[in-house]
Amino acid sequence: MPILPPEPDCHPPDLLEHDDCLARPWWLLYTKSRQEKQLMRHLRTLDLMHYAPQIPQRRRSPAGRVRTTYAPLFNNYVFLCGDDEARYQAVCTGCVQKATAINDVERFVTDLKQIRDLINLGVPLTVESRLEPGQHVRVRSGAFMGYEGTIIRREQETRLLVAVHFMEQGVSVKLEDCQLELIG
Repeated sequence: MPILPPEPDCHPPDLLEHDDCLARPWWLLYTKSRQEKQLMRHLRTLDLMHYAPQIPQRRRSPAGRVRTTYAPLFNNYVFLCGDDEARYQAVCTGCVQKATAINDVERFVTDLKQIRDLINLGVPLTVESRLEPGQHVRVRSGAFMGYEGTIIRREQETRLLVAVHFMEQGVSVKLEDCQLELIG
């Protein structure tokens, strides 16, 4: 049982499905340390569209009990969809250190949708702090069929990296070589 129930990580819940989310500007908000959830609470109160994916993390307490918490997938980052006024209101919350405009909105939203879908599948994800050069592939079979990403290798396991290119971060999932096909 979780210590606290998960808080909404997307406002409105169907933000990434709205057609107008591609027509609006997006901002990468760099938060003060451990202020992601607080910022999202402020943004919901202000009715500003945002997304900051969260994943469950299970840890053992010193007494041996397993505890589940919901942590941001990307530490110190919240994605805001809105104009300059929305950015200004977000910065005025006191939780934001820096706001950067996202230029390639279509690619960015596509990346966020893929990451959201992976989270919804409930598979264990590993945050990758750097994009490493590798082959661009498409998954041809299994639960992830159709996903595209870059292959990275780690200690004799193949991992598909689904990246948020703007941030040079992403998440990876373990797959077998036979499930992948080279693109291009």
